[in-house]
Amino acid sequence: MGFIKPRRNPRTNNRIYSDFEIEQIRQISRLIHNEGFTLPCIQRLLQLAPCWSIFDCEVKEKCPAYEYTPIPCYKTRENRETLCGGDCEQCAVYINRSSKKEKVLEGPR
Repeated sequence: MGFIKPRRNPRTNNRIYSDFEIEQIRQISRLIHNEGFTLPCIQRLLQLAPCWSIFDCEVKEKCPAYEYTPIPCYKTRENRETLCGGDCEQCAVYINRSSKKEKVLEGPR
């Protein structure tokens, strides 16, 4: 399970975190320590909830990802620029997109 995939220094192999990644780490830490979320719960949240909701986006009303809520932000970015501060490849939502998605609630039997 990985939420962040930082770049690495080619010479030393040290991780290099961008400001964007650091802010995501802080928000994930808040969800764990302040809200009681587990790691699997956060992974599921990243699959289901819009990015602006998870990361408390301050400019969401101006962002196309907010305007097209049913479409994941990384899909919106294929056609329109979003106001996200980082690359999709650095984003926890994008990194967790391909995890197996199962139904959250089963319908009546």
